[in-house]
Amino acid sequence: MATNHEPVLGYVVLYVKDVAESVAFYAKAFGYSVRRLDESHRWGELETGNTTIAFTPIHQHETDDLTGAVHNPGSCRERPPMEVCFVYSDVDAAYKHAVENGAVAVSEPELKEWGQKVGYVRDIDGNVVRMGSHVNPPK
Repeated sequence: MATNHEPVLGYVVLYVKDVAESVAFYAKAFGYSVRRLDESHRWGELETGNTTIAFTPIHQHETDDLTGAVHNPGSCRERPPMEVCFVYSDVDAAYKHAVENGAVAVSEPELKEWGQKVGYVRDIDGNVVRMGSHVNPPK
């Protein structure tokens, strides 16, 4: 009997200082709806389509001993080894909205050589968020 071993990306988890604050920030700055914020404020999720963006505290006794402690960059000239990218049909308007709602401007949207319009901001924890257009718009 054949089994399906093709994975589906279910979650991207951001480790943050304050889960409730980050969930509220992402909802306001980037236009997402809150799917879940548990009563303990140790887990939050946004309605983001097929892949969920989730938030959890930087330090957790459940995982720190298993997988290691999370370390944030030491300065604004450093960044974590990943970023999230949100795709918008109007990147300029989305970028402006994000900055007006607390995102830290890094680089205003500009057209890249691969055909995508891209701008960068940082969230309230210093994580880099790429705001871009579709590379090849959906048909």
